[in-house]
Amino acid sequence: MKILFILNDAPYGTEKAYNALRMAMAIQKEHADNLDICMFLLADAVTCALPNQVTPQGFYNIERMLRSVIHKGGQVKACGTCMDARGLKDLALVEGVEFSTMLQLIAWTVESDKVLTF
Repeated sequence: MKILFILNDAPYGTEKAYNALRMAMAIQKEHADNLDICMFLLADAVTCALPNQVTPQGFYNIERMLRSVIHKGGQVKACGTCMDARGLKDLALVEGVEFSTMLQLIAWTVESDKVLTF
């Protein structure tokens, strides 16, 4: 089974990215053997993929959470058009996150058994 998470919000403006990643990590922990996790970052969510995030002690860190999802086999892609619109195209991303396109999002959507939007 393939589950696609579509994230739209900035990493720390709301808790939507946090909750999406928390859910993805829980799914990977409980159902690792028979699930594929895909995550597509759109709009302000592309900033979730910026490295070197520093958060206060005891506060969640989206970069660490993304790395965890990737480390456990999840795929994470960031919308290239959204990166361009925010002047981020030439910046490095968290290791394992790839620049992508709307065509990739369409392909993942059609292939997925479940699509969750945050």
